Amino acid sequence: MVKIACDSTADLLNEVYGTNLYAERNITVIPLFVRIGGDEYADGVDITMMQMLDRCTNLKTLPKTAAPEVARLEKVFRELTEDGSELVFITISSEFSSGYSNACLAAAAVPGVYVVDSRNLSTGVGHIVLEAADMADEGRCAKDIKQILDEQIVPRVETSFVLDGLDYMVRGGRCSAVAALGANLLQLHPSIEVIDGNMKVVKKYRGSWARCLRTYVKDRLEGREDIRFKRIFITYTTTEEEIVEEIEQLVKQYADFVEIRRTTAGCTVASHCGPHTLGILFIRK
Repeated sequence: MVKIACDSTADLLNEVYGTNLYAERNITVIPLFVRIGGDEYADGVDITMMQMLDRCTNLKTLPKTAAPEVARLEKVFRELTEDGSELVFITISSEFSSGYSNACLAAAAVPGVYVVDSRNLSTGVGHIVLEAADMADEGRCAKDIKQILDEQIVPRVETSFVLDGLDYMVRGGRCSAVAALGANLLQLHPSIEVIDGNMKVVKKYRGSWARCLRTYVKDRLEGREDIRFKRIFITYTTTEEEIVEEIEQLVKQYADFVEIRRTTAGCTVASHCGPHTLGILFIRK
């Protein structure tokens, strides 16, 4: 038997609707930690994304995140494999966190554990996790699942999102205050894509955030022949429900996905992007 596990950055939950893809697919989640002021919380366990953003607003501080420690990972790996099962564990990109290196150190002490660097974040990781779960259901061994993920899935995940504001990026050191001021004055909303495991600004949209999102979805999907239409995620932080609904209708207009899933970003993504962030994430052929 092969079990699938991941860290909490896979964002396979929806706070608004209470849906939980981890539970649906029997996937074990190991949380990252969020530090706000002098307090520490397990991501998705002790605090939700919306609670975190509220507290940060009230305290006028920026959250910090930390990967699970090697000892914690090793303990969970042993528990999951003690019945003789193999385990595939998928992490946020090694460019963003020490989670992958910590997991490799923990796996070295536990036979039958295979670690995958997603080279991604949010439901970009989630796509890889669900592909792993699909293969486990088909009866593939852990070694083969890791190889297929590394060679065929990880390089083809397309992750992007549009920010309403740059305050969190500035406070997190990922954007200058001057650039943020210019973006605000010009009503510019950056579209950020994960490329080679890192976040990069690929386009700047101008106008209201809702208007920019409409153009962004069209740019990402219209006329594309290189997309796998198995599944797409609409993943967001705090966003009005009518905007999310409109985005889903636009996705249906431009592409014919078998499955459209709405998820809310976890604390890790929200700690860098802040409120009013939305992206569509899918896999290319």
